[in-house]
Amino acid sequence: MRRILLLLVAALAVAAPAALAKAFPETIPLPNGWLPEGIAVKGNTFYAGSRADGAIYRGDLRTGQGSTFIQGEAGRVATGLKVARGLLFVSGANTGKAFVFDVKTGKLVHEYQLATGAAATFINDVTVTKDAAYFTDSNRPVIYKVALGKKHEPAATAQTIALTGEYQHVAGFNLNGIAATPSGKTLLAVQTATGKLFTIDPATGATKAVDTGGVTFANGDGILLQGKTLYVVQNADNKIAVVKLSDKLTAGTVVRYITDSDFDVPTTIARKGKWLYAVNARFTTPATPTTTYNVVQVER
Repeated sequence: MRRILLLLVAALAVAAPAALAKAFPETIPLPNGWLPEGIAVKGNTFYAGSRADGAIYRGDLRTGQGSTFIQGEAGRVATGLKVARGLLFVSGANTGKAFVFDVKTGKLVHEYQLATGAAATFINDVTVTKDAAYFTDSNRPVIYKVALGKKHEPAATAQTIALTGEYQHVAGFNLNGIAATPSGKTLLAVQTATGKLFTIDPATGATKAVDTGGVTFANGDGILLQGKTLYVVQNADNKIAVVKLSDKLTAGTVVRYITDSDFDVPTTIARKGKWLYAVNARFTTPATPTTTYNVVQVER
């Protein structure tokens, strides 16, 4: 009997991690009419922004439950998001703005007017290093830098950095998703219109194309860098390309694609352990106050 009990305890111990992993819901609903595009994860908490009014939804990956964390305002938009240094960084799309919120209280820490003038702008995505946040503009050949102080306080003003080198600005949507190496010395970005990947020197704006052997990433949107693996969301294609990068990030090889029947134009992704969480923007579905939206969990 004692042996049987020991075997049963051992079996339960082995099964427990798998059971706990499955406890996280595979899809998480967002409020109807939310119009999401960006997602960020910190611990078991996720944040999803709204293109409708810039509101931010906060939820629990374990339970799928959540509520509006930051109320929206007329004229505000939220696209790419990142949580870092106790702050939530938000891209402001065609407003030309960026926002920084306190991740504990939801209080607005700073609002930036990154782009000015009559030319079109679309502040699309953001990545954060140890000393700065960098934003892409899908309509202008620049990135924007918000420096962070010793206590991670955002600078009062932002810097515009012109892109030079191999990057060529074209008609349509240009730089979109952006990520940074752990050192912060190199940025990676995808150009939606061409499907090309580029490295960016954040100090100078100098760019180099990543050699992917002729493979491009049509409808490239949000990206995620994990070690030397780059995940590239291809929104209208309903897939995520998994790219193995060379040590110096000069070349990359697509090793597989992640697909899921629940994908409905995913735009950006965030990571929790072995999982990726993609937000469905549903660009091909008419947006109404009752249109449903969700976040989808896939294994990376």
